[in-house]
Amino acid sequence: MRKKQKMHVKIGDNVKVISGSDKNKTGEIIKLYRNTGKIVIKGINFKFKHVKPTKEGDVGEIKQFEAPIHHSNVKLNLKES
Repeated sequence: MRKKQKMHVKIGDNVKVISGSDKNKTGEIIKLYRNTGKIVIKGINFKFKHVKPTKEGDVGEIKQFEAPIHHSNVKLNLKES
């Protein structure tokens, strides 16, 4: 059994990314994963998933989604506008 991580942020908080490829970007937390200590931020850390067609005649597509990042890579953004 995994221990739930204690986090310094909660859903709805505005945070600033302090490391990684999205450094200095700000956004709002939309999801928490307490078991892994990761968070999903609106508009940050976009990844792409290539989906093959499942049936004949279908068209494949590229889905874009926000991937989770570790909570230690963000800090609370105190300037909320």
